Amino acid sequence: MFGLEKLPGQQKPGRSGGFPNMASVGDFNVLSSSIPATKVELSVSCRNLLDRDTFSKSDPICVLYTQAIGNKEWREFGRTEVIDNTLNPDFVRKFIMDYFFEERENLRFDFYDVDSKSPNLSKHDFLGQMFCTLGEIVGSQGSRLEKSIVGIPGKKCGTVIVTAEELGCCRDSVLMQFCANKLDKKDFFGKSDPFLVFHRSNEDGRFNSTLHRLCEKYKRCKMYLSGYFKDKRTIKVEVYDWDRDGSHDFIGEFTTSYRELSRGQSQFNVYEVINPKKKGKKKKYVNSGTVTLLSFLIETEVSFLDYIKGGTQINFTVAIDFTASNGNPSQPTSLHYMNPYQLNAYGMALKAVGEIIQDYDSDKMFPALGFGARLPPDGRVSHEFALNGNPQNPYCHGIEGVMEAYYRSLKSVQLYGPTNFAPVINHVAR
Repeated sequence: MFGLEKLPGQQKPGRSGGFPNMASVGDFNVLSSSIPATKVELSVSCRNLLDRDTFSKSDPICVLYTQAIGNKEWREFGRTEVIDNTLNPDFVRKFIMDYFFEERENLRFDFYDVDSKSPNLSKHDFLGQMFCTLGEIVGSQGSRLEKSIVGIPGKKCGTVIVTAEELGCCRDSVLMQFCANKLDKKDFFGKSDPFLVFHRSNEDGRFNSTLHRLCEKYKRCKMYLSGYFKDKRTIKVEVYDWDRDGSHDFIGEFTTSYRELSRGQSQFNVYEVINPKKKGKKKKYVNSGTVTLLSFLIETEVSFLDYIKGGTQINFTVAIDFTASNGNPSQPTSLHYMNPYQLNAYGMALKAVGEIIQDYDSDKMFPALGFGARLPPDGRVSHEFALNGNPQNPYCHGIEGVMEAYYRSLKSVQLYGPTNFAPVINHVAR
């Protein structure tokens, strides 16, 4: 809802020498480096490329360009390898990119027939290009986008197939719950406050560590599989008595492994806590208590891309505030100002949000409504009217269709009031 704040072929041995291995390296961007992103890998294939060689087929290469945020400048992101003598290349080298759902990331794929080892693209024959957004690729069925290659008038330049795959950072985590029994008492008043420290052995046999506190109520601790459990290394668990001043008292330790822990609650997951110093000094020493695994559960954290690949569609309904508090549309101070040279505030908001959302809607048909205006011809006040004038079918095609319907309505209705957006909310809920 828009109610703005009212303020004033396979790879073949080829001539790839001279072309930098840039397919997985993008331009360093200080702004984007601090924004959490999902990394995706783009694979590129072509079918029926133009043949620019006289005695053989083209030797294609793909060059990817990205558009900097805030301007229209295209910057080279990377290149694939050159594949000799084919019009249907399946490029092996991939493009690894940061994917931001909230941003419109414009991409351009250029294709050339390589005629020499020169990295200068002007020395080679242009085969065409394809424009799209990263969201368009990700939002396509199966994250697979197929589009025609354009750029050479009067020529059929073939098609390009781009697929996106989320890179496999480990998103599995394990939740474990332990309890302790008869641990050595370290406090003069009251019972010990035990917590566990997990160490995984490195290849050199030494241990690194992370901290997971085991409270009196034995809350579950969580660790990511990529950190501790993706291999068969030994896990050492140290047991401490927590002290407020940070001088925690060592109670003892035990060793285990992922295989043992994954059995869950069983006789194999009751561990004797051993204090090496005490064991060396006392002949009758048995242990310093026991720790028992109560539960072991593996969870997979689902990402936004998982939902998209699973067929999730994002439905987008526009509802625009046409109340008089927006200001007179003929005045520059109005949010609805009809500026002949640039978009008004509502137009900019529609374009900014709509251009991103439309990539994730298969039919790109969006209901566009208005509220708070007097409608022609009788001047009745409506808090739910179709911007395209068709109440039975308020859908507009793409964000451009929504923008066109909005500006058309702005010229035919009278801004009025009051502000009542309950009808448009009910419309979406129906």
